[in-house]
Amino acid sequence: MAAAFVAAIAVAPSQVWRLTRGFVTIAHEGGHALVAVLSGRRLSGIRLHSDSSGLTLTRGRPTGPGMVFTALAGYVAPSLLGLGGAALLAGGRPTAVLWGCMLLLPCVLIMVRNFFGILSVLVTMGMLFAVSWFGSSDVQGVFGYLLVWFLLLGGVRPVFELQAMRRRGRAPDSDADQLAQLTRVPGLVWVGFFLLFAVGALVLGGSWLIA
Repeated sequence: MAAAFVAAIAVAPSQVWRLTRGFVTIAHEGGHALVAVLSGRRLSGIRLHSDSSGLTLTRGRPTGPGMVFTALAGYVAPSLLGLGGAALLAGGRPTAVLWGCMLLLPCVLIMVRNFFGILSVLVTMGMLFAVSWFGSSDVQGVFGYLLVWFLLLGGVRPVFELQAMRRRGRAPDSDADQLAQLTRVPGLVWVGFFLLFAVGALVLGGSWLIA
């Protein structure tokens, strides 16, 4: 519960969130990239920006299931990572959480196409490596809980930000609007799906961690 409280502090205040949101963006864009590759699309690159926004460029058919799942993956990726981490922690394997992230981050790194993005991923990898290699089992456990709670909570807030930007007309090409064009299902429905998924993952993963 202490880890959940600290993670909430890293997510809730806007001043802090501006500094920590980039870690969620890495997971978001990594989700787009992974699903794009798995669905047969060609990955052109990932860009991570200093304002914590990101962009994943792919090539392939502009319509079809591959494009739909690629667009869908971004907002669910942080919550899915948090849910997987919660399952590992519930099984008493905090080191597996850290090394799992360490294995995924190089896959993101090789596709990043701007300096700030490379620096962001390298800093994240260095932090995870330092804790997993030099930290005691207690330190690894604490950091693992902080990381998983952060991913679970950090998967929820971007959905509210997405809808706020859509309402002001500042996100015409958002994932939800792209999905609306691809599926003829209104963008607001997709926002609702993102929110339902993120909250569901938070409740389920949180119950595992607390239990």
